[in-house]
Amino acid sequence: MKKVLLLAVFILTAAVTYAGGYRVSLQGNKALAMGHTGVAVVNSSELVFFNPAGLVYLEDRLSVSLGAHGVFADVAYQNTATGDAAVTDSDVATPFYAYISYQATDWLALGLGVYTPYGSGVTYEDDWAGSHLVNNIDLQAIFIQPTVSIKLSKYFSIGGGPIFATGNVNFNRNLNRTTSNLEGERSEVTIDATGVTKWGWTAGWMFNPTEELTLGMNYRSKIILEAEDGDATFENVPNSPLTPFPDTTTFDARLPLPAELTVGLSYEFCDKWLFAFDFNRQFWDVYESLNIDFASETVPDSQNARNYKNSSSYRFGLQYEATKTFTLRAGYYFDESPVQSGYFAPETPRNDSNGYTAGLTLNLGSRFEIDASFLYLHFKEVDASYDFYFENGQSVPFEGTYKSSAFSPGLGITYKL
Repeated sequence: MKKVLLLAVFILTAAVTYAGGYRVSLQGNKALAMGHTGVAVVNSSELVFFNPAGLVYLEDRLSVSLGAHGVFADVAYQNTATGDAAVTDSDVATPFYAYISYQATDWLALGLGVYTPYGSGVTYEDDWAGSHLVNNIDLQAIFIQPTVSIKLSKYFSIGGGPIFATGNVNFNRNLNRTTSNLEGERSEVTIDATGVTKWGWTAGWMFNPTEELTLGMNYRSKIILEAEDGDATFENVPNSPLTPFPDTTTFDARLPLPAELTVGLSYEFCDKWLFAFDFNRQFWDVYESLNIDFASETVPDSQNARNYKNSSSYRFGLQYEATKTFTLRAGYYFDESPVQSGYFAPETPRNDSNGYTAGLTLNLGSRFEIDASFLYLHFKEVDASYDFYFENGQSVPFEGTYKSSAFSPGLGITYKL
C-alpha cells in the first residue's frame, strides 16, 4: 500500500505539470497569422494581450475583437524495445479571446480582455503502457485583464493592468503498472480542482522613433494558482483493515504559471508591407518543484522536483495590404521546450517545435472585418524518458519515441467605430 500512496502523490504532480508546461499561443487571429507577433504591431484591440501600451495609438475610438480557434492535436508514442505503442485521441480544444478598447481622450485609452492562454486535453487508450502516468487530462484557464494605455508623447506610450486568472483541471491515471481489484479492474485515481484563482499583472511600453519603425516591450508576471480542497477519488483499490485507504480525500497544491517577457519591432516598407519580429522569454525556472498537501492523514504530503528551465520563442511575421478588401498575413516561429532531460512525461509531450502560420482579413466596409488564421505546429521527434516514477523506492523510467503535431484553424471578427 505504501507504493500506492507514493503513486497517488505522483499523479497530482503530473496534473500540475500540464498546467505549467503547456502554453497555448492563440490569443488573436491577426497576430497568429503573423507568427503570433504583436508586441509592436498596432492594428486592433488584440493589443490588450500583446502590448496594452499600443492601444492609445489605435485610430478608431472603439475597437472590439472576438474570436476562437480549434486545436486538433495528436501524439504518437512507441518503444521499439518493448513493442509498446499508443496514439492519443484527437481531442478538440477551443481557446477563445475577446478584447475591447476605448479611446477616452487623445492621450488615454482603456481596454478589457478575456482570453485562454492555457487549455487543451490529452486522451490515451485506457490501460496503455503509460497508464500509470496518464490516461486522460483536461485543463482550462481563463484570464480577465482590464488595462489602461497612456500616451506620454507622440512617440512613446506605456500601458498595463491587473490580471485575474481562474482555472480548473481534471486528470485520471492508473495507480501503478499492475494493481487491480478482485474483478481484475485496474486501480485508478481521478483528481479534480475547479475555481482556482489568483491575481497577476502586465505592463509594457511602445516607442515610435520613425513613421515606419515601432519598438515594443511587454512583461506578464508569474501567477501561482493555489488549488485548495481539490477532490481526489480512488477506484478499484484493494484495501486492508490494517492500512485503510480513503475512497476520496482533498488536497492543496500550487500551480505555477511562469512570467513572460516579450520585446520586438515592426517595420513598414514599400507602402503595403509590414514586417514584425518578437522575442519571447518564458521564465519556467519558477517551476522547481511541486508541493502537495493531502487532507487525509493516511496519504503523506510530498515534494516533487520538476526542474524546468527558462525557454525562448522566436517569432517572425509579414503583412501585405493586397487591396482595400483583403489583407494577407504569414509567419513562422520556433518555440523551445522548458522540459529537461529525464523529465519528459506523456501528459505533456512537449519538445522543441516549429509553427507555420497564415491568414487574412476581409474588410466588410469601414466597420466590420473578418479575421481568419491557420497554424500548423510540428514538434521535433524526440527519444525521451521520465525517470521520476518510483515503485518500491526504485526509479522505473518510462521511455520511448514521441511524434507530436497540431493544427489550429481560427476565425474572428473585428468591429471599429
